[in-house]
Parts: sequence; C-alpha cells; structure tokens
Amino acid sequence: MNVQDWQVFSTFASRYKRVFISKIWKMKHIVVFLFAAISFMACKSSDKKGAGNEITKDNNDAENIASIIPPDTANFTTIQWLDSTYLDLGKQKEGKEIEISFRFKNTGSKNLVIETVNAQCGCTVPEKPEKPFTPGEEGVIKAKYNGSGHGETRKQVYVKANVKPDGNDTLTFRAELIK
Repeated sequence: MNVQDWQVFSTFASRYKRVFISKIWKMKHIVVFLFAAISFMACKSSDKKGAGNEITKDNNDAENIASIIPPDTANFTTIQWLDSTYLDLGKQKEGKEIEISFRFKNTGSKNLVIETVNAQCGCTVPEKPEKPFTPGEEGVIKAKYNGSGHGETRKQVYVKANVKPDGNDTLTFRAELIK
C-alpha cells in the first residue's frame, strides 16, 4: 500500500466513522426518548389503578368509595350451609350441563345480603340471589356447570356476603365425567 492509497483509505474511513458515529448518536437519543415516554405512560397508568384511596372528582364511583369505607359490622349476620359447602356429584355424563344447588339459612339477627357470587372458571355460571334474606329465612345458591372436560373435576364457587368473620365462603363440587 503506497502513501496515496493510504490517504484515500484514511479519508474514506474518517468520513465513514463520522457517519457511523452520527447514526449511533441519533439512535441513543431515540432509545432514551422511547424509554422516557414508556416510563411516563407506565407512571400515568399505575396512578389510575393506584394504591391511593383518594376520592377525587374523577374517581368517586361507588367501588372506590366502598374500598375506603370499612364494612358496617353492625349489619353482619351469620350463615349456615344446610347441606355442605362440598358436593360430590358422583359420575356424570361428559358434556351434559349439570345444575348444582347449595342451600343456606340466615342464622343471624340481621338481613343476609349476598354481595357477589363468582365461579372459578367460565365453565361454571353461578346465579346470585338478588333479594336479602331475613333472619331465619333459607335460600339457595345455584350454579350451572357445562360438563366440559373428562375424568375427575373439582370446581369452586365463591360467595361474598355480610357475614362474620370475613364474609367469604368457598363452595366446592366434584364430579367424575364419563363418556
């Protein structure tokens, strides 16, 4: 390599180096900007969900208010599950809808209000009683299981009501699904 070739190579390399460094510099700025934008959006979205129990004009819906106010223990009652909180349905035909019932009685001195009834998965659809139950009155939590799956299955239904001590009961049923 002679001197003239070296000068051409050196000129080309220095121009390429400047272009390369310029592109890296721009990429760094883009990455920093994107990181800042994502961080800002993450902070904004977590503020909406937030741990804060502040009531503002923007988030004063009933759910937020209920989470701030402690439960009214003066209206707590007691519940007795008349059959059991566990039902063994034995052998059932696979794919056939199964109706499940859990009977209960309000054994307290206040009205029993079933707040929510949820199932473990979409294959079970529970029915929430809408009316309050007076002291001594009996009621039923019903659910329909679509019979999906095969073999032994266990499913849960979760009941939240104004009962002592924590207001949450788990109802379980078991079935052996056969073809």
